[in-house]
Parts: sequence; C-alpha cells; structure tokens
Amino acid sequence: MRDLGGTVTQFFEFLSTRNLGQMANFLREDARLFFPKTQPLIGKERILKFFQILFRHYPELIFTVEHTIAQQDKVAAHWKNRGINRKDEPYENEGVTLFFFEDGLVSLMSDFFKDTGKF
Repeated sequence: MRDLGGTVTQFFEFLSTRNLGQMANFLREDARLFFPKTQPLIGKERILKFFQILFRHYPELIFTVEHTIAQQDKVAAHWKNRGINRKDEPYENEGVTLFFFEDGLVSLMSDFFKDTGKF
C-alpha cells in the first residue's frame, strides 16, 4: 500500500520550492481545492494557477509538515508555514489540509487555517 502521508509531505515540499510541475503530478485533472475566502477551485489547471498567484503574493513561503494522519484514501496534514509577503513583511500561519485520493492522485484538498485574517 502506498504511503499517502509521505506523498502529502512531498507535496508540501514541492509547494515550498514552488515546483508547479511536480505538484501537477499529484493532482487529478478534475481535482478540487477548497481554500478559505475563495470560491472552490475545480480542475488541475485552475488549482495550479491559484498557487502561481499565491507565490506572487508570498515570494517566500516555506511549509513544515508537523503531523499526518492517514486513513484509507484520506490524509490530514497539520502544517506550519513561514515566509515574507510581497510587502516584505514576515508571515506565518498554521493549519490543517485534508487530502482525498482517487486512483493514487489527489481528488480534493480542503484547507483550514488558524488565522485567515492574515491574507
């Protein structure tokens, strides 16, 4: 059986290094992303575009996965991040992302943040 917790940790490593090409390899074509203060993003291309925009708002943003909990085809990842926003101000936050997998690829991600007022 595939280590989905490890897969999710690797996804956050690619997010931290802004490697959209590798991130794309984790997503189904019809993947969905639920992110605070946005409409649901449906489709791999829209999700990757969203991350591209996020990278412009946060020129530096590094994620550390604290814990993962895997159950069948679902993973909850508790993460912390630190970085700098485009105004050169420090930024940090903490949250949980739920990942749902189908056929070994991410079909749904849903983010929950400690502080949504920061963005």
